[in-house]
Amino acid sequence: MNATPSSTDHRDHTYGTDHAYGTATDRTEPADQEGRTVHLDTAGWGTMPAAVRALVADCASREDRYGPHELEEDLEDVLRTEVHERLGALLGVPAADTAVVTDAAGAFDALVSRLAPGRGERVWTTPYESAARLTALYALRDRTRCTVEVVPLREDGDLDLEWMARHIGDDVALVSVVHVPSGCGIVNPVEEIGQILAPYRCVYAVDASYSAGQLPVDAGRIGCQLLTGDGWRFLRGPYAVGFAFLAPRLRAAFEDAAAHRPLPPNAAVAGLNAALAHHTATVTAAADGPAGLAGQGLLPALRAAVEECPGTELIAPGRVQSAILAFRHRDLPAALVRRRLAARGVVVWKTVAQETPLHLPRSGATTALRASLGPDTTPQDIARFGRALREVVREETAGAQRPRPARTLPPAPTPVLASAPAPVPPAGPRPRPSARRHLTLCPTP
Repeated sequence: MNATPSSTDHRDHTYGTDHAYGTATDRTEPADQEGRTVHLDTAGWGTMPAAVRALVADCASREDRYGPHELEEDLEDVLRTEVHERLGALLGVPAADTAVVTDAAGAFDALVSRLAPGRGERVWTTPYESAARLTALYALRDRTRCTVEVVPLREDGDLDLEWMARHIGDDVALVSVVHVPSGCGIVNPVEEIGQILAPYRCVYAVDASYSAGQLPVDAGRIGCQLLTGDGWRFLRGPYAVGFAFLAPRLRAAFEDAAAHRPLPPNAAVAGLNAALAHHTATVTAAADGPAGLAGQGLLPALRAAVEECPGTELIAPGRVQSAILAFRHRDLPAALVRRRLAARGVVVWKTVAQETPLHLPRSGATTALRASLGPDTTPQDIARFGRALREVVREETAGAQRPRPARTLPPAPTPVLASAPAPVPPAGPRPRPSARRHLTLCPTP
């Protein structure tokens, strides 16, 4: 059915290209307004452009009014054709080789659950792998008795490509590499790795969740057979929708596994299509500006703002960095700094070491802060972030150095005579302690 209804139809909205995206000036707040929120968490949740947000809200409203089948009929061209064409253009692959999924980790797990490496065959991962993908790899190991090996790092934090070239062989069944990890901003050389793996039979899987939208991602040049990503980060689409590229030889296995998993909502898919169109239009209109690289030109200023704050330490391994910067303070908890920054209108993310359990715990960091740039980030935003960070550190450090009042001990209890009966605790369940505790996970060797 055509996505544009007739003039007499009660479905009086269009969902095609013209309605899908706005221009580069689609911003709800001026960049020089001091009171606006400084959003430095595009890696966690990219703020949707106004036109994309309006489209998703309109789809949800119409679904509530007319039902999901009516909305699906209106969106038929978008769901079946348009979004796949946009994904193919983004990833440099045929539209027929793309899939829409709920999230990247789920798509990776779906495919890995259908792989069957032989006993003793090797599976490669890296220290920057996410906990979700490691869980899928460990399940594969336990099911098939394959071996999971971790590619070592060089002293500068880059993956050791020489080690990979020396140890690759036809007994390597799967290689999983994250393009940009969640816990730091390193850009792994996925194209160079693809060249090393090309002569061999292994499945090469790349996680582009934190790179798609801020860096060029061309699955054809990378040479991978599986590439997955989330649509709500640097692509700035709605939550609960992602994408995948699958080589033809993997399509049947993936579709068999995906048939038993939930599909993303139709409104979310329409929002992803709109976000892809907005991304393409913005990059085309400002090819030399920050769009398309998520404000990466502001990365030196962001690093300087962190380094100028006393007591902060960067977590930035590797020679090539993306628009993500992780850091911590030597004395102040990351959660406290994040809350104090939020109170000043600056949004950053607190990362936990177990999100990348093979990297951050071994580096000595248990929690850290992550700031990530977006296409709307301005130099004024970076300056405001730097001021807010210095204020938080100054105030909290000064508060920690103030002398605390002497602690007074409660009076000693009255001695109980031996003949007196022991107090009976009240009936009912025992109260739980109010303090929250952290769960620490240990990586499986």
